[in-house]
Amino acid sequence: MVPVSSVCYVEVVTNEVEQVRAARERAHGWVFTAVPELGNASVAELPDGSRYAIRAPMHGGERPVTRAYVRVEDVERAAEAARLAGGVIAVPPMEIPGKGKIAIYMLGGSEHGLWQLP
Repeated sequence: MVPVSSVCYVEVVTNEVEQVRAARERAHGWVFTAVPELGNASVAELPDGSRYAIRAPMHGGERPVTRAYVRVEDVERAAEAARLAGGVIAVPPMEIPGKGKIAIYMLGGSEHGLWQLP
């Protein structure tokens, strides 16, 4: 399992899912599986236990982005710490059935993810 304070999930949101997935498969030999609970993302589990996901935008307002999620012990506490540090909470802590809890915040012109594993 990926240690706390380490990147546990990288999410690529793109309009070119097939092209990006094929490039990663060829370059790294990764094997992707569709995961409906993660926005129908194609997800590869990497040798260190982290995951790399590629998915299409889930709604018209979602723009392409690459977002890293850091594993945390307590997503509510970590999201509050991010807010107090000047971050703007874009997605408050929420449960993803069977996957844990996530939150997303904006800071420094970038999107950042937090992930509390089950």
